Formats: sequence, structure tokens, C-alpha cells
Amino acid sequence: MIGPLFAIIGFLWGYLVARRRGGKTVDRLQYGAGFAIAFGLLGTLLGIALARYLGAA
Repeated sequence: MIGPLFAIIGFLWGYLVARRRGGKTVDRLQYGAGFAIAFGLLGTLLGIALARYLGAA
């Protein structure tokens, strides 16, 4: 569940970064999607590492 949560946070962050830089709606959505993919991947890897470290099956 960490992956999807990080993806949502990444989308919001990317959207806000593009808005701060003066991007149009499509730019904001593209930044949001890119950040969501990156953060979702990072969250998934973090979830796997935590599961292995904590011994969850």
C-alpha cells in the first residue's frame, strides 16, 4: 500500500511544480504523471524492502 500512496503524493507534487513554473494544464498533468510513476516505483521498492526487513510473508 506504500506504492499507491507515494504515487498520489508524487502526482500532487509534480502538478504543483508545473503550476509553480507556469505550465498549462497539459504540462501539469504530464509532470504529475511523471512524478507519480517515479514516486510509485520508489514506494513499491520501499514496500518490498520493508516487508523483507520486517519479515512479512
